[in-house]
Amino acid sequence: MSGILTVSDGTFGVIGLVLGLIDMTINHCPNEGCLAVNHVDSYNTLSIGETYFNEMHQGEEIYFRRDTGTAFGPFQNIWGLSASNDGEFWIGAGQSWTYQFFQERAFVQMHAMTGLHENGDGQDIGEPIMFRTGIELGYQSKMGARFGLGFDHRSHLGIHGSNPGLETIHFRVSIPTK
Repeated sequence: MSGILTVSDGTFGVIGLVLGLIDMTINHCPNEGCLAVNHVDSYNTLSIGETYFNEMHQGEEIYFRRDTGTAFGPFQNIWGLSASNDGEFWIGAGQSWTYQFFQERAFVQMHAMTGLHENGDGQDIGEPIMFRTGIELGYQSKMGARFGLGFDHRSHLGIHGSNPGLETIHFRVSIPTK
């Protein structure tokens, strides 16, 4: 497990941005405009997972996320909040990029969010402004529900010197909304 936990510097956020920009250039710019408002499926998402600090298990986290019905080009607006059994709390907003394949039944989703973090009784990971990036691989049912396994990383990107991060490995269920 230590291999994925060492990718803890926002790499998935950068990869998601690059892939989203490529998607935008190929699929959005020639048609409706690069960052034109797009109406997409919205979801309410709940995930449960294990948190890690310096590759050591810390506790459990529950996370609610709202994937709104609005996107700018391929970048869907999202917001979320999470809490751990150590009293850690995070709330933030950002964008996600989703790529569906295998007849749109499988997907990969990457996200980058900016938010506020409270350490509670958990590890001190620095200043309250935290960035949350991650990746999820999953399956979408015929009814639109999504089930996925994901990895998230939170840190302040080195803005305030030492940059310890907090990782979460989680199982997520997303229910489509209208």
